[in-house]
Amino acid sequence: MHPYFVVLFMTFGVLLLIFLWILYNSRKRRRIILKKIRRLYGQVPEREYSPGDIEAVSHYFRRKTGEAFYIDDITWNDLDMDRIFMLINQTVSSPGEDVLYSMLRIPLFDRAEIEKREKLICFFAENHQKREKMQILLSSVGKTWHGSLSDTILALEEAPQVNTGLHWAMLVLLILNLAALPFAPVYGFLSFIILGTVNIVFYYTGKDRIKIEAYLDCFSSLLKMLSLAEKTGTVDWPETKAHMEKIRQGRLAFRSMKKRAFFLTGKNNATGDPSQLLLDYLRMVFHLDILVYNSILKEVKGKTGEIIEILDALGELDAVIAVASFREMLPLWSCPEFTEWNSGHIRLLAEDMYHPLIRNPVANSIQMEKGILVTGSNASGKSTFLKNLAVNSVLAQTVLTCTCSSYRAPFLKVMTSMALRDDLSGGESYFIVEIKSLKRILDESRKEEPLLCIIDEVLRGTNTIERIAASSRILGVLDKPWILSAAATHDIELSYILSKKYENYHFEEEIQDDQVVFNYLLQHGRTTTRNAIRLLGVLGYDDMIVKEAARAAADFEKTGIWKA
Repeated sequence: MHPYFVVLFMTFGVLLLIFLWILYNSRKRRRIILKKIRRLYGQVPEREYSPGDIEAVSHYFRRKTGEAFYIDDITWNDLDMDRIFMLINQTVSSPGEDVLYSMLRIPLFDRAEIEKREKLICFFAENHQKREKMQILLSSVGKTWHGSLSDTILALEEAPQVNTGLHWAMLVLLILNLAALPFAPVYGFLSFIILGTVNIVFYYTGKDRIKIEAYLDCFSSLLKMLSLAEKTGTVDWPETKAHMEKIRQGRLAFRSMKKRAFFLTGKNNATGDPSQLLLDYLRMVFHLDILVYNSILKEVKGKTGEIIEILDALGELDAVIAVASFREMLPLWSCPEFTEWNSGHIRLLAEDMYHPLIRNPVANSIQMEKGILVTGSNASGKSTFLKNLAVNSVLAQTVLTCTCSSYRAPFLKVMTSMALRDDLSGGESYFIVEIKSLKRILDESRKEEPLLCIIDEVLRGTNTIERIAASSRILGVLDKPWILSAAATHDIELSYILSKKYENYHFEEEIQDDQVVFNYLLQHGRTTTRNAIRLLGVLGYDDMIVKEAARAAADFEKTGIWKA
């Protein structure tokens, strides 16, 4: 047999084996993904986060902030919303992760948008086969190594062009070598090995590749997203029609680069697609990605809007599936009911409300028609209750899932001032940080729009006299028809000063057999117990300290004068 045919048959056999190997691995990968999807749905997410992961994911949200109200950084950090995000984040793709985070930070204030999101969540919750099909499709994008997919893709706007002359010359030599292979198989094969080796070394050490390496990675992320966008064309469900149309419109902007884009890649191949491994070798030898880089870059620049449209649509599909999984995981949840608000009356009702981050939580109910003041000792549950109230209000207008048996309220803006710290980098004391935090709430309160504001220990950074004087006036200003304010305090005096404006609640503890016992149940009225000094004795403080402290407190209550 002529050597030409031997080489031809051998090449065909190798290609057939490679094709079968790719097919086998693709089916195997699909089975593995499906098994994982089924195992994790309705469970606590397994992902571990590295430092900076959440910050990177937040970049997509920060691109979307405009004049619309969003959960600001102080409120987000006060409520430990990073952990709430991690608890809900059962997404399988980077767009889903980006959009879920953004969803939690931008509450909805429109009933039509609420209904659309709820309909989509319920659709995937009730149709597991379609949900799994969508998750398998979304997993083909995977999660980028760089935190936010939007950062990766939109970096292409700043990408430089390269000089491809030498790369074209090397490609021509390789093609000529392959053309001569049938006429001199041995020498042709050896020369091809030499040329290929030189090209591979040049590929990794040449300044052109080094210059654009990070941007090739960005292209890889974009192409995986566009490939997913094309695959979703097979989805024909009425419930996702609007999303599919957005994806189709966005995809049209990139239709002319489809064939050339096949040759591009980067190292960000988190999906493990075996066909990409084969293409990597071809790119190393023939420099195909570098050769098409400039022309495809021209196609991408200036299309940020289309990229965001596709990312939005794909990400929301993944995010609402994560919300459906979150609901499945919860022992008790309810859809919020949004009431109309008129300028004369505002009301919030939450029954059996518990905090989603606490194991074995204690549920409490609350009905607010004006501000509330919560008193009680440290660790009795005041701050946790207030955070729980704010968290549920945020979840109500974002993922439409409250951790309570029922939630009824108008659309609310939520702002808090709770877990504050000294600003060491800015050189500001705790008190300065605190009054700035309160000022932003007071500024927002001037707008006649429903507002829920949560404050923990008003002005704790200053002395007792000034704290009571100023905090009573600040809380008094927040007594407005469009505001629901809730504050925790140790200053019992405030409960008397504000008794006509604020309703009093408290948490209490018991001392049983020298043990402090908290029941974490919200009680109506102001606290009547004073166990702080007694707790010193329970925890082993010297008897002299405990007795002298009790005597000094009793003397002050009688005379109004502190004695040494």
